[in-house]
Amino acid sequence: MRVLPALPGQTVTAAPPSRALALAARLFRHAVELPAAILVLAEICILSAGVFARFVLNTPLVWSDELAGILFLWLAMLGSVIALQRGQHMRMTALVNMLPARTSVILQAIATGAVALFLVLLLPSAGQYALQQEVITSPALGLSDMIRTAALPTGAALMLVACVLQVARYSWRQLAITAVVLAIVGALFWLFATPLQNIGNWNLLVFFLGLLLSCVLAGVPVGFAFGLATMAYLLTTGSTPPSAMLGAMDQGMSTLILLAIPLFVFLGALIEMTGMARAMVTFLAAILGHVRGGLSYVLLGAIYLVAGISGSKAADMAAVAPVLFPEMKKRGMDDGEMVSLLATAAAMSETVPPSIVLIAIGSATGVSIAALFAGGLLPAAVLALALALIARARAGGETLEGVGRPSAKIIGRSFIVALPALILPFVIRTAVIEGVATATEVSIIGITYAVLVGLLIYRRFDWRRVYPMLVDTASLSGAILFIIGAASAMGWALTQSGFSADLAAAMEAISGGRVGFMAISIVAFAILGSVLEGIPAIVLFGPLLFPIAQAEGINQVHYAIVAVLAMGVGLFSPPFGVGYYAACAIGRVNTDAAMKKIWPYMGALMGGLILVAAIPWLSTGFIGGK
Repeated sequence: MRVLPALPGQTVTAAPPSRALALAARLFRHAVELPAAILVLAEICILSAGVFARFVLNTPLVWSDELAGILFLWLAMLGSVIALQRGQHMRMTALVNMLPARTSVILQAIATGAVALFLVLLLPSAGQYALQQEVITSPALGLSDMIRTAALPTGAALMLVACVLQVARYSWRQLAITAVVLAIVGALFWLFATPLQNIGNWNLLVFFLGLLLSCVLAGVPVGFAFGLATMAYLLTTGSTPPSAMLGAMDQGMSTLILLAIPLFVFLGALIEMTGMARAMVTFLAAILGHVRGGLSYVLLGAIYLVAGISGSKAADMAAVAPVLFPEMKKRGMDDGEMVSLLATAAAMSETVPPSIVLIAIGSATGVSIAALFAGGLLPAAVLALALALIARARAGGETLEGVGRPSAKIIGRSFIVALPALILPFVIRTAVIEGVATATEVSIIGITYAVLVGLLIYRRFDWRRVYPMLVDTASLSGAILFIIGAASAMGWALTQSGFSADLAAAMEAISGGRVGFMAISIVAFAILGSVLEGIPAIVLFGPLLFPIAQAEGINQVHYAIVAVLAMGVGLFSPPFGVGYYAACAIGRVNTDAAMKKIWPYMGALMGGLILVAAIPWLSTGFIGGK
């Protein structure tokens, strides 16, 4: 027997694969990872050329964004393939992990089968959509759009191959159960197609509540659950051809704003690899490490500094925790206390730019990303202060024996060492907020700066790690972008059904006006954050709820910040928040031990969130909003 790591956080057993199957999986992995890594590198080079031409030569390259956009969809789809191979697509595993091992394996097989079923249904429509785009040519390069959109059927086909390689690891009994379950579900939708059509928009409850929730709880990756529910709705109701769904997916994934996502992900990896993150933490520890609760303050400050740059909260936590946790434990801090602070600090920093969630909101709703970046700094600081107060109150058992106050010379030396690293977050945030550069352009500037600092100043640049970093960037970016595409398609289907108008009418009918709407939104986004995580929730519901918030007189930047913070609270709240389990894994702490300690910190987050919601100036005071 061997471990089968298909679901994050879950350990199940299965028969070992044959040598032929293992070899096929390895060859397939390399065949996808190499071009994906090349695409990430190509995007960096092309956009770097564009930034150099604009800022240095003052001669913008008209073709650079166009070529980057063509390659971007290929990067998103190949990255999705890698994420599927690695089990890195976002999914909810809380329920599956509670079940007996044998049942968990069967649910895992059903989840894999559901993904394969969706891809089989998607492939013909994806091919048809790509062919339809042949007549469209790009303005600068004159290339057919089919070159770009061919990434959709190609990616779907490769993901289907990845599913087949995964399915082959299960027993015939598990596969038979999977086939029977999927066949029964499909037959039920086919038999009841006419009644479902006759009940009008009430059928949305069947597809986008019943089917979607069942898929998510069973461990189907969230993006594929969105896609399967949308495809089932279109095929059953027959209101719109499924190929139209591909247009919505394409539009959702191909927005040029989203080019910043893989670039910031790679930048985050560079900051860790070059030692810049460690230098920042060391400097903060030199300033505050000698006071009671000082390392807790250092953890909060370090998370605030590195937040969002990597595109992954897990990466943010992993950059800070290994540096601080050994010394915190040495001072007598409880394991559960440390992880509780780590998890809530990650939730606190959700709005610190360059937050990937804020970029996704700007793409989905049209709200200015520069305004979102400016509006996110102070609310996160308010939550950080609330957490610091709790950390100070709970630091009574900390021992400072042998911990002295560093001399001014040591502090000055650590500051000089950290200065090149400390400059980067401020440059990134200032450049976007002040409108000097777009998020995509500033990410390129950040990458260039990090490479130079790593090579020339810190002298830490492991060239052997560059290729794995490029592949990891493609994988994480693909997982994020596929969810955005699937959520965009689902949102489009809901809009076509008239659900948006119904939702607006229902929300406007709720008593309490602006205050009531904000309170309901906080609860709703906290629940969505625990189940779906931030990006899929905001891409799906942002276009529906933001116009209602605006009609209620709520500033859109303020509403966006409150929504993101609420989702962060849900994401890191036990027992369902995925982020909470990621923090426990990074801290190597039992989840039960941490769960006993986290609630005061969660209370501080909620108190800070209510304060931010009640005082719009905290989000809009630096952008001229009201």
